[in-house]
Amino acid sequence: MAGSTTKTVHDIFQSMEYGPAATSSTATAQAWLDHHSRSLGVFIDGKFVRPADRQSRSLADSKGGNVCSTVCSGEDDVSQCASSAVKGHKAWGDLSCYQRAKVLLRSASVLGQHGPCVSELCELCEASCSPSSLVRLLQYYSSWAQLRDTLIANWTPLGVVAVFASDDCSLYSLMVKVLPALAMGNSVIVIPGQRIAPPTLLLAQLFMGAGLPAGALNVLTGSDMLLCARVAQNASVSYVTYSGNKQDGVMLCKATAGMGVPVSVSPNIGARCPFIIFESADIDSAVDAVIETAFKKKREVHWVLCVQESVLDSIVARLRLRMAGMKCVALHSDGDRGLVDAAVQDAQQQGATLVQSCAAPPSAAQYPPTVLCGAAPSSPFVVSPAPGPLLPLMTFRSNTEAVALGNHSPHGQAASIWTEDLTLALETAKSLSVGSVWVNSHSVSDPCLPVSGHKDSGTCTDGGQEGLYQFLRPSSSSSPPLPRSSPVSMDYSKFGTAASPAIIPDDSDPASAPKVYLQFVGGKPCKSVSGCSVAVQSPVGGGVLAYCQDGGRKDVRNAVEAAVKVQPGWMKKSPSARAQSLYSLAKGLEAKRRDVAASINVQTGLSMDEADKEVELSIARLSDWAAYCDKIQGGIPPLPQSGSALSLPEALGVVGIVLPDESPLLSMVTLLGAAIGNGNAVIMVPSQKYPLPALAFIQVLQSSDLPAGLVSIITGSRDQLTVALANHSVIKAIWYWGSAEGCQYLQYTCTSPLKTLLLSCPKEDGGKDWTQSHPSLLEEMWRNAVQWKSVWIPTA
Repeated sequence: MAGSTTKTVHDIFQSMEYGPAATSSTATAQAWLDHHSRSLGVFIDGKFVRPADRQSRSLADSKGGNVCSTVCSGEDDVSQCASSAVKGHKAWGDLSCYQRAKVLLRSASVLGQHGPCVSELCELCEASCSPSSLVRLLQYYSSWAQLRDTLIANWTPLGVVAVFASDDCSLYSLMVKVLPALAMGNSVIVIPGQRIAPPTLLLAQLFMGAGLPAGALNVLTGSDMLLCARVAQNASVSYVTYSGNKQDGVMLCKATAGMGVPVSVSPNIGARCPFIIFESADIDSAVDAVIETAFKKKREVHWVLCVQESVLDSIVARLRLRMAGMKCVALHSDGDRGLVDAAVQDAQQQGATLVQSCAAPPSAAQYPPTVLCGAAPSSPFVVSPAPGPLLPLMTFRSNTEAVALGNHSPHGQAASIWTEDLTLALETAKSLSVGSVWVNSHSVSDPCLPVSGHKDSGTCTDGGQEGLYQFLRPSSSSSPPLPRSSPVSMDYSKFGTAASPAIIPDDSDPASAPKVYLQFVGGKPCKSVSGCSVAVQSPVGGGVLAYCQDGGRKDVRNAVEAAVKVQPGWMKKSPSARAQSLYSLAKGLEAKRRDVAASINVQTGLSMDEADKEVELSIARLSDWAAYCDKIQGGIPPLPQSGSALSLPEALGVVGIVLPDESPLLSMVTLLGAAIGNGNAVIMVPSQKYPLPALAFIQVLQSSDLPAGLVSIITGSRDQLTVALANHSVIKAIWYWGSAEGCQYLQYTCTSPLKTLLLSCPKEDGGKDWTQSHPSLLEEMWRNAVQWKSVWIPTA
């Protein structure tokens, strides 16, 4: 045709230019935005709502052009959304498991049809996410929706679940929480980050068109912590979960403290992750993977390259070769360029050498890919990475040093290990305190595998069957939810300072003086560091029944030091070995049952028959935990791609337990068995009202074969010891039965580092019925005592 500018295939191959981009999906995404006048409202009760008199936030693309604006939700929107979610939960919950699964499968089909539109909208918003990965999520969780009442019996949905995400959170990370909540029969309120708000609104519309009942999925925009706190404060919300950066997660925990709503966080943005290369690795493949993950992908984490000394020179040489000619990487702002320059200058002053693809431009918001060779674990540019294409490189000599470098971080999100020695890979993977380990691979994910953020990288499990339980509660009445309330005004710095008056007992007449009990730290009875005691009141008449030690912060410190020495070895014991120790503990309690029953009788005022019954139940409960030890131990889930993967439950570490007043012996052994049966060490604070049964149990611990220091019992002021447990950085989890103020204090303070919390306020919720032997009671406690790790092993 005359005047045609169409190029032939030969011309394209000669010039090697890109062909014209497909415009169909672009037009579809643009048409969807134009249909909403590029001003997106909130999604409530199955339809878009554009409230009047609301501020809006503009979203720009990578070139500065306007994509759309999103409305900032207000209090009226929150109330309307919560009411819709309650109705949606009833409609969604009234469907059978098969019907819910059918809706999710239909949603996967609809998403597949509109995949180009979703993909293009994600690109416009700079929130890249593959529609195929979302389809995989829907397919996986639709099957769990079908099997909920079959394979997850004795558990019921929570009700209304709120899912929050920060502005830098990915769409996939958000949907990993939204879809399992829906699959279990909950309704969901989503507050997405600004970048992923338009794709989230589009997905909500598509799911509604696939048959999701109105109100089952609602989306509010305007992701500030004030809005999140308003949603969490609504009495209809039963659970709050968050994904994104650590700073916003901490703000959310503090803002919701005292509201009586459980909060879990997954800070998956900005974590430091080790990339470990052993001398037995395929060096070329490892270097290619380093280049791909550290410099070419949009990074949600900061990688630290750890190389065995024997192959350092060859790896650095290959890095120079592979990085040659790589272009500068765009930074978010000129301020980021200043931080990168400062980090590089600091690294050079500390003796690091640079491997760069090209010289850094004198200015502008871009920087070349840079490897900082010779970094030290304590270097500021390693501890606090700059927001740019910088890769610190450290060396190690042995596997032990590699593990030490990998664990030298407050984060525990992921690690990549490169070696052709499978035994070495598995040993290293098991020793690293991270949630995901990739062997000869990186950044692989699939919803069939559970992942827990270790250390400061999260307080919940996402993925797999284990990730479903955060959206369920035991159907038995033995575990009441935390009562909803309004936060009380309190000075957190003064909580726990008004301790009970300490007494130095008069032992001038030992025959007539009440008995002075010792606490149990480091495997032996001992006095408190303060040397003082507190009086234990008799249930009849209020007289002094005995004295117990007035423990404090230094006693907790000593107990943690003892626990840290023995817990790793206890965790490495086989489940059957731990089971035998628990059977031995039950046998020891049987031998001391008369003494322990007498302590219950004297302390609580129960009859000897009732006290003996509690001892009998306690012996049976320890035997239950012994039998439970080696029954649930992870597995090898089937993967949609080639390769294998392992799903492993691991101990949390050191757990602090503030024991309830109800059934003082039975509740203690229930919590103790759950914790140590899974490889944890325990620091227990007995009931301040009824401490004597726990102190009598010390005789049983002394005669057992448990390692000295694995279990400590510290008596004293509950609030004072709660503060000591909360402020100790080594303690990973706290299980607390106490006042509403204590629950609020823990929610507010256990954020740096993050601690997993199990909270109960018996005065408000009536307390747990510890005498019940419902299967979900043991399962609930067991799941609170472990964290999960996934290990990916690819095949050729």
